[in-house]
Amino acid sequence: MVERERERELFREVRTWPAVEAWKLLARIERRPPEKGHVLFATGYGPSGLPHIGTFAEVFRTTLIRQVFARLSDWPTRLICFSDDMDGLRKIPDNVPDPEALVPHLGKPLTRIPDPFGTHESYGAHMNARLRAFLDAFGFAYEFLSATECYRSGRFDAVLLRVLERHEAIRQVVLPHLGPERRATYSPILPISPKTGRVLQVPILECRPERGTVLFRDEDGELVELPVTGGHCKLQWRADWALRWTALGIDYEMAGKDLIDSVRLSGEICRILGGTPPLGFIYELFLDEKGEKISKSKGNGITIEEWLRYGTKESLMLFLYKEPRRAKRLYFDVIPRHVDEYFQQLQAYHAESDPRKRLANPVWYLHGGDPPRAELPVSYGMLLNLASVTNAEQAEVLWKFIRSYRPAATPESHPELAVLVERALAYYRDFVAPNKRYRAPDARDRAALSELRRYLASLGDRPSAEEIQAELYAIGRRHGYAPLRTWFKTLYEVLLGQSEGPRFGSFIAHYGAANTVDLIDRALTRDDDGR
Repeated sequence: MVERERERELFREVRTWPAVEAWKLLARIERRPPEKGHVLFATGYGPSGLPHIGTFAEVFRTTLIRQVFARLSDWPTRLICFSDDMDGLRKIPDNVPDPEALVPHLGKPLTRIPDPFGTHESYGAHMNARLRAFLDAFGFAYEFLSATECYRSGRFDAVLLRVLERHEAIRQVVLPHLGPERRATYSPILPISPKTGRVLQVPILECRPERGTVLFRDEDGELVELPVTGGHCKLQWRADWALRWTALGIDYEMAGKDLIDSVRLSGEICRILGGTPPLGFIYELFLDEKGEKISKSKGNGITIEEWLRYGTKESLMLFLYKEPRRAKRLYFDVIPRHVDEYFQQLQAYHAESDPRKRLANPVWYLHGGDPPRAELPVSYGMLLNLASVTNAEQAEVLWKFIRSYRPAATPESHPELAVLVERALAYYRDFVAPNKRYRAPDARDRAALSELRRYLASLGDRPSAEEIQAELYAIGRRHGYAPLRTWFKTLYEVLLGQSEGPRFGSFIAHYGAANTVDLIDRALTRDDDGR
């Protein structure tokens, strides 16, 4: 008990965003303890397409808050990953087989559309299975819940009847935010046509709370009376969100910045229905390299599969952990930086004795309070540069240089490094090799490189990276490179064929003085075309 109280006090002093959110939630729970006897976290997923990095981000970030909350409170917690699989299919994704076969099913609930992949009973069931496999692969602790199941089983029925009773009050919340045409026909209730099976956005001609039904005209013009319960109708998405919050008693759910207004409107509807809106967290959206919002339809982002081809799961989690309320550019060049930063943070965590600083370190959250130990004798950035300068296609080429620096290193003794070697080779093949462009040295460059060559050729015992870096600075100054970064840019362009690169003293220390002399010799014989 003393240890628990001590940890609580430490978390009061730590201002990481998961800790701040967990304290906010605890204050709310202590003011109004949930009658259901547990604290319920939720995330939502639209299964019209495959799970993506945004899905991962929301579940991951919610999990971080949940795990801190569990350290602060004895309240049991649950996390629901809710699939909106009763939504009507609005457009056909590009990445499904035989898309033409789905055309007759446009507008139908996702769980009433045949599975184009041929593996499940419906399109929605297929996407739900992909979601669960996706979350399971990352070890998330969650419970899956389907909108179709909740609507059809009667789990939502009591609140749906309340929607029917308070139909006009809900309309008045939403109408000011609609255009004139949609305002004329808007209802929070969407009947599902008994004839076509499509989700209809049609005027509700009459609400009949005493019968639990609505009256509307079907697509063929026939007047139809339909129960709002049992899966015969569903709600428009703002009202649908409020329905879920109310019926399930959600205590915490985050959302993207683009949904701020919808969160507010759904909260108002939730109160009309007699519920209490959950505490929330608004996160910023991802941007591409040009600073434009990432869109699945544009394909201007990167997928989780692509990140994991070139980086690690931990580096992705670190990227998502950092500054969630700041828009961040998500493109391939951020991957190597976050791989190295993860290992730097891990090393800093284990070197730190102050428990407050340990709790402020991202790796505490990434690993649920128990970060592993891992030694990385060569950084990922260095591996990329070694792969670039050696034109490496095989892992053994990189291991040869690693062993020259750390003789006992093997894939078995350093499994984390072995993973990064394979990632570095993939990154080199896909991004570095196609873009290598060597620049021929000019007269000043040749003089400076020649002096550097003489220095390296004269080295006896292996000098430290710091000693080499100091000499590099001195050579740059002697040859009039101002600012000095132009000297290092020259080294990158002339020796490595790229515009950016590593701290060059460290690079030479790893690559070897003799090997660097060979690089300089090749550069000095290169013609004006860079060949």
